[in-house]
Amino acid sequence: MAISGPIIAVVGSDGSGKSTVGTALLAWMRETQPTALCHLGKQSGELGRKIARLPFVGKKADRRIVKVTSSARQNRRIRFFPALVMFALSMRRVIRFRRMLRLHRQGVCILTDRYPQVAVPGPMDGPSLTFSPRNSAVVQFLTMQERGLYDWMASTVPDLVIRLNVDLETAVSRKPDHRLTSLERKIADVPKLSFNGAPILDLDATEPLNVVLEKAKSAITEALIRHRAQASDGQTA
Repeated sequence: MAISGPIIAVVGSDGSGKSTVGTALLAWMRETQPTALCHLGKQSGELGRKIARLPFVGKKADRRIVKVTSSARQNRRIRFFPALVMFALSMRRVIRFRRMLRLHRQGVCILTDRYPQVAVPGPMDGPSLTFSPRNSAVVQFLTMQERGLYDWMASTVPDLVIRLNVDLETAVSRKPDHRLTSLERKIADVPKLSFNGAPILDLDATEPLNVVLEKAKSAITEALIRHRAQASDGQTA
């Protein structure tokens, strides 16, 4: 039976450099061990931007989505169809998470772009649906199901979380097509994220890439050593 590989999660708001940092770390890690990069986001934002770029109806549809989302957040009431869409997107994340677990059990080192968490609900990889007495019984049921799935995913604790922090000006310059209010909320939420006691390395994503990578590689090396030592202790126990 293969010893499960370690899980290294790279998290941060849009514009923090997750993809750039993740790609560089993947190439480096593959030099010494089998490693898979797993994207664990729902990618709902990318879907929204694709809708906004549609000819004729895109901008109108995008404004409608923003209006519905803002109204639901302010009034704490989510109608059935938007709730169903949110739940479906969360299920997309669950499917990706299950695929990651299969690789993990096969002994492959896992590097993730994003990671599900339950400390902060909302767009930073937390549950999309929130409990409210104003919601219908069906929506409340979907909310409970989604929360249970997130609790299950979050129970798999990463061996290391690399948390990329960035200021709004830098994020906007890197992601000019993203909504300002969405970036502001995500940037504010990042420092609040926790992952059931996982070791967290906070990095300033505005530093030069080589500096960020050097610090990340050092922390990953330590995490790999800890994981191998724990696996060895488990085998001899």
